[in-house]
Amino acid sequence: MPKDKFDIKSLDLVFNRMVKTIDESKHDIFTISEQSRKTFEEMKLELEDIRHKIKNIIIESDLLEKDSKISRQKLAEVSRNFMVHTEQEVKEAYEQANQIQIKHTLVQSNEKALRERRDDLERRMKNLLETIEKADHLVNQVNVVLNYLTYDLKHVGPALENAKIKEDFTIKIIEATEEERKRISREIHDGPAQMLANVLLRTDLINRTYDEKGVEQALQEILSLKGMVRDALHEVRRIIYDLRPMALDDLGIVPTLRKYLHSVEDYNQDTTIQFNSLGEPIRLKTNYEIAVFRLVQECVNSAIKHGKATEIVVTFIWKKGQVVMSIKDNGTGFDPGVSKEGSFGLVGMHERVELLNGKMELNSTVQKGTVVLVTIPITEIK
Repeated sequence: MPKDKFDIKSLDLVFNRMVKTIDESKHDIFTISEQSRKTFEEMKLELEDIRHKIKNIIIESDLLEKDSKISRQKLAEVSRNFMVHTEQEVKEAYEQANQIQIKHTLVQSNEKALRERRDDLERRMKNLLETIEKADHLVNQVNVVLNYLTYDLKHVGPALENAKIKEDFTIKIIEATEEERKRISREIHDGPAQMLANVLLRTDLINRTYDEKGVEQALQEILSLKGMVRDALHEVRRIIYDLRPMALDDLGIVPTLRKYLHSVEDYNQDTTIQFNSLGEPIRLKTNYEIAVFRLVQECVNSAIKHGKATEIVVTFIWKKGQVVMSIKDNGTGFDPGVSKEGSFGLVGMHERVELLNGKMELNSTVQKGTVVLVTIPITEIK
């Protein structure tokens, strides 16, 4: 038995970790966006303050420019009329002009620094704004991915589980095929092959009987041999019928099922099987009729073997464009929500119904029996 290809728990763990990592990344991006936004707002306030200071310093610089011009004019006048003014007046004029010039230079230097700071803030704010926009875009994209992973793919676990079931079912089919081959081989060996071997022995015995005991005894041996051949033929036909009912090709699904269910009832004396066909039966394509036959066969065998049913009612209702099949039993029933390990009967039934493009409903209650309802479209398979 090959190892499972799907480890649902591990895949679930990887999936949850991936979602968690993406969610954490989203949070980190959001944090970067918020920090950038906060820094942007702080820079915005600082920029407004600097612009206000630049405005005021320009006014101050203009005033100092005027004062500087007046002080220079006065200094020039004092210098020209040096003999008229005292040394103290000359000194004061010079100091006043110098102080105004120094102050004007400082103000101009401060204005330059403020302008550089303003330009730097505007450049950084532009970059921050781009970062905020990119972060917001990334958060939106991550949200889309998270929604897709957590909402649109919320059934990924069940889907993988279903894939695993189908894989197990495929493996089970291979095993069942090999087991069926072994069973048929044993049946042929123990049944028809053994009988035919006995026939060969009896033919030798007939010759000796004829020589030793005469015609009468030889005729008795021939009659006995005829019975053995008849039994061998019956066994061969039974094996062929189990493999594929030949009546399907000649009579169709309804007569074949009626005959099959009657045989099942004969083999299971404690079980009563009722078969009803309502409406006008329609011949289906060979592969569809085989699939329908196997579906009913699976339901009935399951009801007898696992459900221990004593009453089974199989009903076909032929409608326009579809046929509705109902298989109802009074067996032990089961909980459809509980999947038994190694039980692939329901999976096989669902597979057959899907191949027929049909729908299957199953209602079962513990100790209250089971009802299988199958609807198959037949407009395309007449």
